[in-house]
Amino acid sequence: MTDVVPDYPFEQPNVLEPPREWAETRAACPVAHVRMPSGDVVGLLTGYEEVRGLLTDQRFSRNLDREGAARMSTTEDGGMFSRPAQGQVDNKEGPGHRRWRRLISRAFTVKKMEAWRPRVQEMADALVDDMVAKGSPADLRAALALPLPVRVICALLGAPSEDQDKFARWSEVLLTLTRYTQAEVDEAQRDFHAYASDLVEHKRAEPGDDLLSELTQISDSEDGRLSHDELISTAVGLLLAGHETTSNMILKMTAMLLSERERYEAVLADPGLVPGVVEEALRMDANGGVGIPRFITEDTEVSGVPVGAGSTLFVNLHAANRDERKFPDPDRFDPRRENNAQHLAFGAGPHFCVGQTLARVELQVVLGTFVRRLPELRLRDAPETLRIREGVAAGGFEDMWVTW
Repeated sequence: MTDVVPDYPFEQPNVLEPPREWAETRAACPVAHVRMPSGDVVGLLTGYEEVRGLLTDQRFSRNLDREGAARMSTTEDGGMFSRPAQGQVDNKEGPGHRRWRRLISRAFTVKKMEAWRPRVQEMADALVDDMVAKGSPADLRAALALPLPVRVICALLGAPSEDQDKFARWSEVLLTLTRYTQAEVDEAQRDFHAYASDLVEHKRAEPGDDLLSELTQISDSEDGRLSHDELISTAVGLLLAGHETTSNMILKMTAMLLSERERYEAVLADPGLVPGVVEEALRMDANGGVGIPRFITEDTEVSGVPVGAGSTLFVNLHAANRDERKFPDPDRFDPRRENNAQHLAFGAGPHFCVGQTLARVELQVVLGTFVRRLPELRLRDAPETLRIREGVAAGGFEDMWVTW
């Protein structure tokens, strides 16, 4: 380790350009050392093969709620990865996680998520109708990027859409790095847990045509059923992850296209590029948050570098997606890139994002709607003026004004 340990997350030239340290650390050493907002020093992986290898290795733990693990945030509990699971459900890793994954994956098949595409389209059209009716310019975050994923996940789980502001608030607080206090985190966690518990009880008593109702009924001769606490943990996780990351990605994808107009013109000329554009936008995301931790449970090596048991490593998925050894000319936006769907934006291994198909559906619907209805869509302001949401693990933009 060098005497000077850089602070992490790294600063960016602007919201659409990656920190120079991504390439520098990847070139210098497979395991860099950085200082988290908590003050703790961790190892950082930015290479594609190293990141994928660690994510797929089940010997290493994603649970930082253990002695010696690094803390992520400035709150006393150390952040979301150190925070004990609601209800103390043992589904973070190991047999408990595998059992939970087998049960919940039945509700997240590609076929079932694709069946939601018409409803997602209806919601997107309604939001664009409202945005256009109010006139140009519009804050795309408030008009579409935030409400669409929240409405989708509320409909999916059977939660009232009028509660969307609560989910947005609770999610942001729980994902804090430096923005919120421990008291605010505790309050958000308590309120979110109580809300999800009430929702689960309601779905058990009066099942409807929604995912949460389906999850209350799923049973297996080997795995049994999801317990009340497992259902609460699942509902909280889906409500949090199901809108925060997709909301951010809608803005980032749109900014990537509009900041260099020829990118948007290309998809206007050929709407068949929409799926490829979505994958390339996911790959080139320069503002993907802090990354994912792993607690090292036994002495090991990462590309020949010794890593001792008790260490904490963070993997930066989005830095890995810029690895030139995997993606030649990685800073070039190319929706026809043959292997761009091999990006790690949704993770890899046993914790690969269960909702990735739904996220792809939402992003494709949004972009297709823009191409069809807003061919003159433009950024109101220079890309360099877009403001990053500071102090939260998920990153994203504070707002993004567009014209048409």
